[in-house]
Amino acid sequence: MNSRIIDPRAEGEDNELDTHLRPHDFAGYVGQNNAKAGLTIAIQAAKQRGEPLDHVLLFGPPGLGKTTLAHIIAHEMGVGLRATSGPAIERAGDVAAILTNLQDNDILFIDEIHRLGRPVEEVLYSAMEDYCLDIIVGKGPSARSLKLDLPKFTLIGATTRVGLLSSPLRDRFGATYRLDFYEVEDIEKILRRSARILQVDLPKPEAELIARSSRRTPRTANRILKRVRDYALVKNSGVINSVVVQDTLNLLTIDKLGLDEVDRKILRTLVTQFKGGPAGLSSLAAAISEERQTIEDVYEPYLIQEGFLQRTAQGRIATDKTYDHLRLASYKPKLFVS
Repeated sequence: MNSRIIDPRAEGEDNELDTHLRPHDFAGYVGQNNAKAGLTIAIQAAKQRGEPLDHVLLFGPPGLGKTTLAHIIAHEMGVGLRATSGPAIERAGDVAAILTNLQDNDILFIDEIHRLGRPVEEVLYSAMEDYCLDIIVGKGPSARSLKLDLPKFTLIGATTRVGLLSSPLRDRFGATYRLDFYEVEDIEKILRRSARILQVDLPKPEAELIARSSRRTPRTANRILKRVRDYALVKNSGVINSVVVQDTLNLLTIDKLGLDEVDRKILRTLVTQFKGGPAGLSSLAAAISEERQTIEDVYEPYLIQEGFLQRTAQGRIATDKTYDHLRLASYKPKLFVS
């Protein structure tokens, strides 16, 4: 499942591609206008005051540009950025080592911040509020507490599951921004920019076709563009046209609404085995041999956003759009009038 071309989570091949295509300032960053406007004002104010930017929390589905925004913020502030992730910080000492090596006004970016351990979180409390660390030296009766001053820094946290952050940590962020799925027009702009960087000619109709199949996610759109470029090079002398794009999407089992075979399997199973629902997440996960968290974090957000699925207290329910798109009208529950 992890090799899905439309899986919005970053994989090994994405590191080089994301870095190559990533915009470096707000002028090149398309979409997320509310977050961009708020951050622009906050950055200008912080620079005029000569102070570090308030701590920033970015949340939303994967692949929407949280890491890119962190790099842009550092560029616009003119400061250094140290990037890490929640799972990589295992001990409180790891945080101390990172923070003490920052310079004044530098940015520490922690991806998947919801996966920080509680001891690490507690160390961050005083670091974020007072720019200091309370360190315990020694053990037992001879233990003593040392207060270590830190440079004034900005913590930028990124998460796909903001509800898993503890309240004390969440409350210490001065600004919180939600990143939403992009509009198709914005994805088209991103694709045309990426095509220029990759030095390929992408006509507007073909850009729109890719955008509509990209689940309104920039990372997925750029992945598909890369596959289209490769297919065109091998099959059509490098020329991208509608036939090349459609053939590539067919090979990737991606339909015109951005659903691939895994998405269709989830929806088809819900309709055929669970009579359209409601079906519990655990039951649905067992039926398709997938983990609950993967369904909830990776597959469901787009299916819900696009109206294929409803999440209720009783379980997941297929919508009329699912029956129509998968041509399963014969499975649609009949309404009986008593």
